[in-house]
Amino acid sequence: MSDIDQLIQLLAKLPGLGPRSARRAALHLIKRRESLLVPLTGALEDAARNIRACSTCGNLDTRDPCAICTDARRNEALICVVEDVADLWALERTAVFRGRYHVLGGTLSALDGIGPEDLNIQGLVARARASEVREVILATSATVDGQTTAHYITDRLADCSVIVSGLAHGVPVGGELDYLDDGTLSAALKARRPV
Repeated sequence: MSDIDQLIQLLAKLPGLGPRSARRAALHLIKRRESLLVPLTGALEDAARNIRACSTCGNLDTRDPCAICTDARRNEALICVVEDVADLWALERTAVFRGRYHVLGGTLSALDGIGPEDLNIQGLVARARASEVREVILATSATVDGQTTAHYITDRLADCSVIVSGLAHGVPVGGELDYLDDGTLSAALKARRPV
């Protein structure tokens, strides 16, 4: 196998890239060898060498504990539980949440054989028992697996002195009702609040 074929095959393994997109990306990288391919190679090597999971929350960073866990300006009384690092990054983009995070590493899934021991739930329970923690916000997805995971965590945190809350579900900002699915509309009606 040639170097180009190997590059294409590796790129095709990335999410969102099929074989055709991988060929186009490989050609683009090769044509811009000095300005893009060489710096990308260096960045990938640095990432492979330096990035690790935070032993406290599970975020990815070049240091352990991560920058979020060591930021004294963050509210240590709030822990937001997410399924994956991508979810943490999405919440951070909003610049609204100023607490700490906990990455589970997935959701419970009987079909996929993922049980509580496969997720970072025990670490969350240990963190929730700390005296400074007052609230745990469950930011799991609105899927069956996400909601099953949220219910399981709620049960596990029952003997901790923390408030357990979840994200609101319903009509998105800027959403038009006729474009929303039945589940979203049902959740919005059930979670209605005074205006």
